[in-house]
Amino acid sequence: MMLSPLLRQAYGGQALLRRARGGPAHFSHAGQGRKAFTLLEIMIALAILALLVGLAVTNLDTVFGNAQSTTAKLFVSESIKLPLSSYRIAMGDYPSTADGLQALITAPATKAESWHGPYFSDSKLPVDPWGEPYVYRYPGVHNKNGYDIYSKGPDKVDGTADDIGNW
Repeated sequence: MMLSPLLRQAYGGQALLRRARGGPAHFSHAGQGRKAFTLLEIMIALAILALLVGLAVTNLDTVFGNAQSTTAKLFVSESIKLPLSSYRIAMGDYPSTADGLQALITAPATKAESWHGPYFSDSKLPVDPWGEPYVYRYPGVHNKNGYDIYSKGPDKVDGTADDIGNW
């Protein structure tokens, strides 16, 4: 078989000749051996990768924990203000502790004629990031001239240090 000099130079003419004749084609160049990763190198790379994943997973809990607290703080200090203020304008005062936040969704039985709600866009009461309902009090214990609204926090127990409120 006759090969053009260009093909011989590009692909190593001897290898093509051997392949054309049915023999094995070896494309190695003189003085250059093909190296591969050893099992030890692969194991070290996997160990480093596992270590990095382990660090990321342990820090992920703190990132999400902080995000949940921030979400609860934002709700009790900002997001609830507009619905409660709208209720107060229409009804003359904030909902009582007995009526609770439910008064923002359904009209209280004693004040149905002046109620212009619902004051939330959703038809259900919001819950905190831990799945618990927010606690509402009017008049407030911490805010004497206003309302108290708070989340029980990650421990879901009322009156502990991790409660997140509008005070």
